[in-house]
Amino acid sequence: MTAGLVLLVVVGALFVVPSNEYIFLPDRAHPVGPLVFVAGGKDPAGPGGIYFVDVIVRKATLLERLFGGLHTGADLEAPDNVVPPGITNAQNDQLSFEEMRTSQQIAGAVALRSLGYKVKAVGNGARVDSIEPGLPAEGKLEPTDVIVAVDGKAVTSPISLTKAMHGRPAGQTVRFTIHRGSKTLTVSIRTVAASHTSKRAVVGIYVEQAESIHLPIRVSIDAGNVGGPSAGLAFALDVLEKLGHNVDHGNKIAATGEIFLNGAVGPIGGIKQKTYGAREAGVDAFLVPAGQNATDAKRYAHGLRIIPVKSFQQALHALATLPVKSSAA
Repeated sequence: MTAGLVLLVVVGALFVVPSNEYIFLPDRAHPVGPLVFVAGGKDPAGPGGIYFVDVIVRKATLLERLFGGLHTGADLEAPDNVVPPGITNAQNDQLSFEEMRTSQQIAGAVALRSLGYKVKAVGNGARVDSIEPGLPAEGKLEPTDVIVAVDGKAVTSPISLTKAMHGRPAGQTVRFTIHRGSKTLTVSIRTVAASHTSKRAVVGIYVEQAESIHLPIRVSIDAGNVGGPSAGLAFALDVLEKLGHNVDHGNKIAATGEIFLNGAVGPIGGIKQKTYGAREAGVDAFLVPAGQNATDAKRYAHGLRIIPVKSFQQALHALATLPVKSSAA
């Protein structure tokens, strides 16, 4: 009896106790339409629609860790592949939601620019993306901090940050003015040499462009608790749909890809799970970033039409060549 009880407890623990690894699971593709609002726009009538795909990411249970094949389309990932070294889970979540917020703004800008609207985008700093463990910025700067000045000299972009740091000797203390949420702070950090063979002074951060984007038409997107930039292409396509442009031609179109202000479409993670999610939703075609993403998506397509794209305009052209589906089809 005691041995049986112990076995039952052990088996139960395998089902519920989390391991150190993460599991990536497919999630059925979702319609974008209900998430997007465009002033003066409306939901298109008829069949079809734009769908976005995401990935369910959580800690794997001990059982899932031991038998990774328990879920169709799932993958196990080491912690460092999910939460970059040097940041906490909470900081990683905040960074992911900041990336989603930025991708929404860029999606609106790219869509409106494609229709001839003038969009104003102003660089307003260098956003901290990640921090190198063990280097001086650790514990002083945080992901999503926006650096706006170095020793009082304005910083509007990663390039201007590089220029502001150029020529400084290792060991010098630098004052970074940052925006952290609604606060403006000054943080002093002592630099170190980039390597044993380099005298370039660094503090150990990776940054990306921080921008203020002003749209001539109000565009708002509510993605709930979905983070990351990979829904940008889908959002941009749906903005056009809301403004009366039938980009799907009656087809159900799933799309994934980070979108940039110049209209370029960049690679994303979790393409295997996203392809499974697109298949489960029964879409007619799946737009994915060209390159390795497209190669991997085709591996798991199982008959789903995969359309590789490098830009928003290329995505529009590809959709325009699809057979038109009517509501009677």
